[in-house]
Amino acid sequence: MSTITIRLAGVEDAAALLDIYSYYVKNTAVSYEYEVPSLEEFTARVANTLKNYPYLIAEVDGTIAGYIYAGRLGVRKAYDWSAETSVYIHRDYHRMGIGRLLYEKLEDYLRRQNVTNVYAGAADPVDDNDPYLTRNSEHFHEALGYRVIARFNSCGNKFGRWYNLIKMEKVIGEHTCPPKPFIPFPELLKNEGR
Repeated sequence: MSTITIRLAGVEDAAALLDIYSYYVKNTAVSYEYEVPSLEEFTARVANTLKNYPYLIAEVDGTIAGYIYAGRLGVRKAYDWSAETSVYIHRDYHRMGIGRLLYEKLEDYLRRQNVTNVYAGAADPVDDNDPYLTRNSEHFHEALGYRVIARFNSCGNKFGRWYNLIKMEKVIGEHTCPPKPFIPFPELLKNEGR
């Protein structure tokens, strides 16, 4: 039986994470990027995320098998309590419960940062028999308690095909007034003695 562990990501993990992500860019419509970012660009993305939000890795028997991170929903101050997520699992490690474990840990951190609403965006095929995309992401997020709140029709084009985008939402915290202040991730770790 495999051992799955969740840990914090660092910029030193960027190459392994990019290896996972590159498959989705090159072979699927899961990501709307056309070109795989350079290692330098991807490393900067990891570093920028960690300035305010968790970036987590799942390892299976010591091998990086997936990752998840959060970011701001919007640039304005009023969005402090809402975060958007992205999750990618290595194609050889699907259906092992890795995504669920990553989300549980991410949502736990976000609650402690005083985030109340979490959003996930998922590419959505126009055609049920699409060769580059399934509805697995939507079904996965629904199983975690997310619900579809918006659908953008034929808003993305990749591989010469049109794709929809759905936005899904999960409320994970209490909406108090005034809200508790958002705690940047490094500050949260410092406050908890890490």
